[in-house]
Amino acid sequence: MIRIRTGAPRRALFRARGRARLRTRAGKRVSRLDPPRIRRVLTLGLPAVWGAAAVTYKLVCPLARQDGLEARIITSAVFFAVGAGLILHVRGTLLRELRQLREVAGAAQNALLRPLPPRVEGLTVAAGRLSASRGASVGGDLYEVVATDHGVRIVMGDVRGHGLTALSTAAAVLGSFREAAHEESELPHVLRKLERALGRHLRERSRAEHPANGAPAPDSPAAEEFVTVLLMEIGPDGGMTALNCGHPWPYRLRGRAEPVSAGEPLPPLGPFPLPVELPLLHCGPLLPGEALALHTDGMEDTRDAAGRFFPLQAALTEAVRVPPVAPQTVIRAVYAQLLRHAGRLPTDDAALLVLRNDRRRVPVQQGETVRRESTMT
Repeated sequence: MIRIRTGAPRRALFRARGRARLRTRAGKRVSRLDPPRIRRVLTLGLPAVWGAAAVTYKLVCPLARQDGLEARIITSAVFFAVGAGLILHVRGTLLRELRQLREVAGAAQNALLRPLPPRVEGLTVAAGRLSASRGASVGGDLYEVVATDHGVRIVMGDVRGHGLTALSTAAAVLGSFREAAHEESELPHVLRKLERALGRHLRERSRAEHPANGAPAPDSPAAEEFVTVLLMEIGPDGGMTALNCGHPWPYRLRGRAEPVSAGEPLPPLGPFPLPVELPLLHCGPLLPGEALALHTDGMEDTRDAAGRFFPLQAALTEAVRVPPVAPQTVIRAVYAQLLRHAGRLPTDDAALLVLRNDRRRVPVQQGETVRRESTMT
């Protein structure tokens, strides 16, 4: 991260400029070698030095022109050392660049899926994700939890594929949700805004991929892009409502894991427009002490060596068998079972989000009950 201080004195600014460049006698500006430029010089110069050393040995050294066995062994050893040095140099350069790319990709992913607050309006929150990209943390899974005037709103989604392309699509959907969740009073209106944001993003990608006519080609990735989305709202009384576009239903955790619904979801966003009427599903209340587990299909689609799918419901039930339900503990336990089941990284991105209701009903003087935020012990 680059930090910039504002209001720096002008003299300090001029001194920085003077250190950054020099003037030759002819009046031309010459920049000093900065570390990136030094690395580039070394990257190009060291192979040249190795090559020059090998050529010099062959042309100048008398031993290189002899035909004896010992001379040939020494010459072979010299050229082997030169070749090994070149290979190690190239390998080090590639590993350094790969490490830098991973750092950039990880920073981009962390900026997109920013860390969730531990508590949101009386709900304890924890999230985990596992990327299918080996050695990277870039995937197409997305999630967010925000407190609004209309209740706590949650989005869990999964972009087709993984990598930087999926990351850009996830950014478009998440950016729209973070704005619409506060502005729209109805959950169906939030979903329609996500659909419009995704449509704009795919049209822009299509124009970038095919600038001639701006229309997506039959084999264009943008033309086949889709996103599964689950929108949920938890009201002040714990009542849950949901809209599901092709996403797995979440599990309610209360001594065991139970699906909140078995209804047929809507089609994913992207290939088909949303219907005129959006059926808002009422999932019942999330009672104090209960938890909700949202996930992407990468959790349940993970297979072991025999081809068996990961039993997510059983893993969640095992993780919450002993109360109280601790979201962080549940996530660690489920991912440990997932990796043991697969024996390797999964073939698809896998995200898990757990929210526990820590609100309690507190009686007031009039004999009524109100719900307030309180940590359960």
